[in-house]
Amino acid sequence: MRVVVFSDTHGNGTVIERIISDNPTVKYFIFLGDGERELERSRSLHQDVEILYVCGNCDYRSFAPDTDIFVKNGRKLIFTHGHNFQVRYSLDRLYQLAKQNCADVALFGHTHCRYLEYRDGVYLMNPGSASLPRDGKAPSYGFIDIEDSGIVCGHVSL
Repeated sequence: MRVVVFSDTHGNGTVIERIISDNPTVKYFIFLGDGERELERSRSLHQDVEILYVCGNCDYRSFAPDTDIFVKNGRKLIFTHGHNFQVRYSLDRLYQLAKQNCADVALFGHTHCRYLEYRDGVYLMNPGSASLPRDGKAPSYGFIDIEDSGIVCGHVSL
């Protein structure tokens, strides 16, 4: 089973539509914030898929949670935008959150930079920004493949 993760679209609804259309067999998408307005339109257009989301620091007046958990096939993903965990400076607080919640994967955005690390049983992953990257790379999103044999995470350039 594949889960697609994206973040930081900042007003670019076209890129959300591209991510969804490029993944026609995927049933679960996770949005990590900063683009909730354009996400709402895509959620109404794609009711056949589940799009989970959290609010980002630029999602003003949002009622979305700051952090959420997704569980499927015995695997747990915890996800947040990251600004409340100071992910620009350290991933230690995010890692501790994952360990406290027995999560296999901790997802975050906010930095607009792709990131993937495996630390003591936990994947820490930032899919990068789908529209405004800050790492000198192309806009991107991430994927998580959950199989009986384990988890595989990676990035896809747009």
